[in-house]
Amino acid sequence: MDTSRHTIQCLFKQLGLASSDAAIEYFVQNNHLPKDIPLDHAACWDAGQAQFIRESLDLDSDWSEIVDQLDAMLRH
Repeated sequence: MDTSRHTIQCLFKQLGLASSDAAIEYFVQNNHLPKDIPLDHAACWDAGQAQFIRESLDLDSDWSEIVDQLDAMLRH
């Protein structure tokens, strides 16, 4: 079992996205979300990414905390 603490870089890798600090900053700056759109409904995700995000939150998985962090980052 993987008990390591997930980071934002790990989440981006899990989602199949570039995970360098610069790539994450670029992604966040170019994918702002309004308050009324749930994170898993954002236009930037493909179906698999959206499902991973939804399941992480619905199942309160070990990814849920970092997914919440990404949600907050995209709303600032």
